[in-house]
Amino acid sequence: MTHRIPSVTVCPNGPLLVRGDVEIVGDDGDPLRNPRRTVALCRCGASAIKPWCDGTHKLTRFSTEPPPEGA
Repeated sequence: MTHRIPSVTVCPNGPLLVRGDVEIVGDDGDPLRNPRRTVALCRCGASAIKPWCDGTHKLTRFSTEPPPEGA
């Protein structure tokens, strides 16, 4: 079995893309089955399939930009 070096890519206004050999653990402490070689983890909190991203961030207009001054 070939091991892949882990990497995390931060997508602007979107998910975290996780690649490589990593163990993702659920809130109960048990490892989650990693369904793909690259997984997208939700950052907006609105996904129906957390911790995985389902694209809901586009509907909620999730933004990683800081709010404008005075807002």
